[in-house]
Amino acid sequence: MELTLCAPCLFGLESPLAHEIKRIGGQDVAATDGKVTFRGDLAVLARANISLRCAERVCIVLGSFPAASFTELFDGVAELPFERFVGKADAFPVKGWSLKSGLHSIPDCQKIIKRAAVARLEKVYGQSWFEETGPVHQIQFAILKDQVSIMLDTSGEGLHKRGYRKGSGKTAPIKETLAAGICDLAHIKPGSRVVDPMCGSGTLLIESALRACHIPPGAGRAFAAESWGSMPKEVWRAEREAAMAGVLPQSTFEGIGYDSDPEAAEIAVENAAKAGVGALITAGVQDIGQFSCGEEKTIVLCNPPYGERLLEVKAAEELYRKMGKAFAPRPGYRYYIISPHEEFERLFGRKASKRRKLYNGMIKCWLYMYF
Repeated sequence: MELTLCAPCLFGLESPLAHEIKRIGGQDVAATDGKVTFRGDLAVLARANISLRCAERVCIVLGSFPAASFTELFDGVAELPFERFVGKADAFPVKGWSLKSGLHSIPDCQKIIKRAAVARLEKVYGQSWFEETGPVHQIQFAILKDQVSIMLDTSGEGLHKRGYRKGSGKTAPIKETLAAGICDLAHIKPGSRVVDPMCGSGTLLIESALRACHIPPGAGRAFAAESWGSMPKEVWRAEREAAMAGVLPQSTFEGIGYDSDPEAAEIAVENAAKAGVGALITAGVQDIGQFSCGEEKTIVLCNPPYGERLLEVKAAEELYRKMGKAFAPRPGYRYYIISPHEEFERLFGRKASKRRKLYNGMIKCWLYMYF
């Protein structure tokens, strides 16, 4: 079964995600703002859920069409082949968004799309009542400038929920998918030595270890489409086995974390153990002013407090000055620091070798790279 698939992502991660999708066998890969579309069969769909590190979820695109009125919206949705995936007893709730469109009422769009899906399934199945007690097939709609896309969410919970982060202490943790994107941009690989001097709950270190060891991020969790009658369980089993067969049994990866808060360091170690990489990561207590990690080749990843939430702005700026002194140029060292502060380079004390715009949720940030 050939499918058109869509993987939404945080803004700025389109390119790393597109490369990931090509590596797992996706075809006709196209990246646009905040998403990557591609084609593949049921095996690629399962593989994408299990293996993609930067995607927020994986959706089946049922169709796209223009609609400037609710009548056009109803007619367009009623033409889509819901029956390929939604069974007679399955649940099919609706949610989505609309931007720069005449169809701006989200509740009204939900009602129209639901009615149209019911009308389609009534016609196909010859029944007028749907109990919706079966597996959930979440209908997602996106309307941009009167162009409608209708999708089915195959992931369920967002793919950033790997299952290892049970605690974050007093820190504001970076999202797992963003951390994975930073690891991609930092070229983490087997043999890398990664240090996070403000490790918080350990997300950057854990995502680095998972990447270095080729551990699929979704290997230990379930996905919505696994319960669908249209998705053979054998496909999921085979893809999980194939993904785990690529895991490196031993890696020379080394992850070292520090935090000024002893509780954060403890949580980082606990989360690493939950992720299955506890043997590769250590964390201890150290203030940024005492940062020192030897002479080996090292990749430093850092998500310092932004000031808007955790520190007063002036305190955050003073922290950036300390970081500039602590992260002095060293042979074999590379630094990757994410921050939303427009004056970060001035406060840090030197221009970045390269920088890239990323979004941490809705916060526009820059990844400052020093080589």
